[in-house]
Amino acid sequence: MTETEVPGAYLITPEQLTDERGSFHEALRTVELEEVTGEPFRPQQINYSTSRRNTLRGIHSVTVPPGQAKLVTCVRGAARDIVVDLRVNSPTFGHFDGTVLDTITARSVYVPEGVGHGFLTLTDDTCICYVLSSAHVPGTQVDINPLDPDLALPWNFTEPPLMSHKDTTARSLTETLDAGLLMAWAAVPPAVRDRRRDDEHGHRPRR
Repeated sequence: MTETEVPGAYLITPEQLTDERGSFHEALRTVELEEVTGEPFRPQQINYSTSRRNTLRGIHSVTVPPGQAKLVTCVRGAARDIVVDLRVNSPTFGHFDGTVLDTITARSVYVPEGVGHGFLTLTDDTCICYVLSSAHVPGTQVDINPLDPDLALPWNFTEPPLMSHKDTTARSLTETLDAGLLMAWAAVPPAVRDRRRDDEHGHRPRR
């Protein structure tokens, strides 16, 4: 588990066991995830999305309360995955980190509460699994335009992506901030904020 440039968000790379039959890996052990993140993660809902190549979904988050952390895994195909720090007064507010999720590496991304998430599919029939810490509550979704020029996210598409009307017409980061929809950095678990302070002094613990 490697912490990304967005504090509290982690890239998880499993150890895969392979033989002539195929492969096996452990995708989630909540005790170990909680030990690293410093906050509980109890799955309450699991979603799947299937998308054509060059589909752009995001940037999505949930208001706090109710809050929602998620574990995102690509179970078919491949996607360029990006997390964005949306926590007001965070030392990395507006910063992002990205990786490619696919079935070869079997990587997952842990997205904590208050952090935005989106992805661009790189193949047809890409399927993404979301393991969520809370069930969907209508009216709590936070949507930010993934093409917001102030975010300047490196999607690296070569042709206009396929997007929903909801994402195309979503607010910019500035408009979302002004609307008061974003979580405050002060609401982040102390363990995450303490690690950030240690990191600023060159002492962040690694796992």
